[in-house]
Amino acid sequence: MKFVLASHNRGKLKEMQEILAELGVEVALQSDVGLDLEPEENGSTFAENAAIKAKAVMEASGLPAIADDSGLCVDALNGAPGIYSARYGGLDSDAARYQLLLNNLRGATNRAAHFHTAIVCAFPNGDVIRAEGDCQGTIAFAPRGESGFGYDPIFYVPELRKTFAQLTAEEKNAISHRGNALRAFAVELKKYLENN
Repeated sequence: MKFVLASHNRGKLKEMQEILAELGVEVALQSDVGLDLEPEENGSTFAENAAIKAKAVMEASGLPAIADDSGLCVDALNGAPGIYSARYGGLDSDAARYQLLLNNLRGATNRAAHFHTAIVCAFPNGDVIRAEGDCQGTIAFAPRGESGFGYDPIFYVPELRKTFAQLTAEEKNAISHRGNALRAFAVELKKYLENN
């Protein structure tokens, strides 16, 4: 069975292919099936935004479509930047966004945070599969590490004593919000495929 990933990100595609290959599922980027969609993400939750993207790509391609939406939620900032993580403060670089977040946390004693991912798969027959995943951590006082992207240099995992940007890809995938959501999604998709 062929699925379309509602994304332009080859890194996400590779991750998705690795986890879903054992189910006999082929996953392609939307550009690989001739699509270049950027649906407006105007939902109020990660799951709503993922569903908007999955539905748009499914309708345009006629194939089952998978989409995800992820972000960083900081307790002391009332869950911000949350669904606005990729456009926090209207800034256009990862470093500028995480520096703004660090500035906004100046003086805060509670630095607890979590990354969250919602994955939605929309089928042409109207069926929908959803899965979510989290990774708990804290916000470091300064960026550390060279790997990763986004807020990875300031997201600190106390058990590992490292930021996401200091982890190897294998270490990060084992504990990350996206890895956790993908594993949960694979379980739900397996059940769905066995019953349909």
